[in-house]
Amino acid sequence: MAGLLERTCRYARAFAQGLKDHGFEILNDVVLNQMLVSLESPEATRAMISHLQAEGVCWCGATLWQGRTAMRISVSNWATTEADVKLSTSVHKFGNV
Repeated sequence: MAGLLERTCRYARAFAQGLKDHGFEILNDVVLNQMLVSLESPEATRAMISHLQAEGVCWCGATLWQGRTAMRISVSNWATTEADVKLSTSVHKFGNV
């Protein structure tokens, strides 16, 4: 269990960094396996969530955090790999929505 927790937390930090590198705003300190991400507007954030859900590579959901629309991502599956994180944060996934 300790290895799983450490790995999912490490992947969450990598996920957050990959999104940050693409210009997304990370709203929380990523200290466990979850992050909150926002784009420039609530509409853009919701559009990105819909795009990612339809694409099916990774799943994320919408939430409100401190009055802001955000994308919530949790890295929790034991089968998630570093390659999955790289694919999920690739320019292809977040390029044009």
